[in-house]
Amino acid sequence: MTTARTQAVDQEADIAALMGRLGADAKAAAAALAVAPGEAKDRSLLAAAEALRETEGDILAANGADMVAARDKGLSGPMLDRLGLDEGRVEAMARGLEEIAALADPVGQVLAQWGRPNGLDISRVRVPLGVIGVIYESRPNVTADAGGLCLKAGNAAILRGGSESHHSSAAIAAALHRGLAEANLPGAAIQLVPTTDRAAVGEMLKMSQFIDVIVPRGGKSLVERVTAESRIPLFKHLEGICHTYVDGAADAEMARAVVVNAKMRRTGICGTTETLLVDRRAAAGALPPIVGDLIEAGCEVRGDAEARAVDGRLEPATEADWDTEYLDAIISVKVVDGVDGAIDHIGRHGSGHTEAIITEDAAAAETFLNRLDSAIVMVNASTQFADGGEFGMGAEIGISTGKLHARGPVGVEQLTSFKYLVRGTGQCRP
Repeated sequence: MTTARTQAVDQEADIAALMGRLGADAKAAAAALAVAPGEAKDRSLLAAAEALRETEGDILAANGADMVAARDKGLSGPMLDRLGLDEGRVEAMARGLEEIAALADPVGQVLAQWGRPNGLDISRVRVPLGVIGVIYESRPNVTADAGGLCLKAGNAAILRGGSESHHSSAAIAAALHRGLAEANLPGAAIQLVPTTDRAAVGEMLKMSQFIDVIVPRGGKSLVERVTAESRIPLFKHLEGICHTYVDGAADAEMARAVVVNAKMRRTGICGTTETLLVDRRAAAGALPPIVGDLIEAGCEVRGDAEARAVDGRLEPATEADWDTEYLDAIISVKVVDGVDGAIDHIGRHGSGHTEAIITEDAAAAETFLNRLDSAIVMVNASTQFADGGEFGMGAEIGISTGKLHARGPVGVEQLTSFKYLVRGTGQCRP
C-alpha cells in the first residue's frame, strides 16, 4: 500500500520535474529572445494588449472566482483591493503593454565606446539578463507587467503568482501567449507556473542553472522566505515604510492635499506613506487640518505625545508603529525638529523605499534630497508616484531597495546587463 510519505516524495519529484521543464524551456526561449528583432517584440506586446481587451470578460470572470475564494478565506480589505480587477484595471494593463512597446529597445544599445592606443576598439553594449523568475502575491496585473517588461528587455520569464490570484493570472497569461504567437516568438518566453503548490517556489529558488535573477513581489513573509532560501541573485524590497515630512516652510493647502493622497489613494501599495513627520514649527497650524482630512477619509491616525498634545483626536502611537508597514488605512504621526529631525527618524526607521518632503524652502528640499539614501526621494509630491509607470518606464516589475545593479522602479533597462565587445586588427599583447 502506498504510504503518505511515499505520496509526498512522489509529489515532490513531480514538482521538481515540472519546474525543471519550465526552466529548460525558458533558457531556450531566452536564447531566441536575445537576438529577436525589436519589431517582433513590440508586435507581440501590442497583440497581447489587444488580446487583453478582447478577453476582458474571461479575465473578469476568472477574477470573480478568485475574489469569491479570497473572501471565503477571509483576506483583508487591502489584499482584496490588490486582487480585484475591473474594466479600468484591465484597460490599464493593456495600456501598460502598449507603453512598454513604445519604449526604445534596450537590447544592443551602445552604452560607451572608445579606442585604445594599440588600435583596439572597445564598446559596452546592453544585453538581456536571461531568465527572470518573478514570485508575487495577490496582484494579477503583475502577470502582464512582468511578462511585458521581461519580453521587451529580451528575457524569458517564469511567473509564479499567488494561489489567491491563480485563475486571474492564467487568463492574463493566455492573452500574453496570444501575443507571442502573433509575432512568432517562443511560447516559453512567458510561462506561468501551473501549480499552486508552495513547493514550486522552493524549486524555483534552487534553479540557478536556469534562472538568472529572482524578483519577489509581495508581503514581508514572502520576501523573507525568498531571501533566506534563494541561491539566485534577487531584486527585492522587504518593506515600504515610506515617510512624508511636512516642513515648517510647507504650503499648508499643498501639505493637506499631498498627505491625504499619499496615504489614502491606495493604502495597500508599497508607495503608501505610513508615517507622517511634522516640523515642530508647523505642528500647531498644519497638523489639525491634516488630521481632520485623514479622519474624514476613513484613516486611523496614531501620534506621539507631542502630536497628541496638538490634536487630541490622535490615538497613542507605540515604538512599533514607526517600524510598521500598515498597508491599511492607518498612519503614524511624529513631531520632529526640522529637516534634520526628519532625516534622523527616517534613517532609524525607514526601509529605503520612498520619502517625500513638503516645503517651499529650496535649501531644506536640497538637504532632504541629498542626505537621504532611499531609492526614491521626492519634493512636493505624493509618495504614491513611486511607480515605474508614473516614471515613464511603461510599467515596473517591482521596486528595488538594494544598491547593486537595480534600484528604485525596475523597468526594461534594469532588466538588462552589458557586455564588452572588443574589435581588433590582429593585436597581440606584449
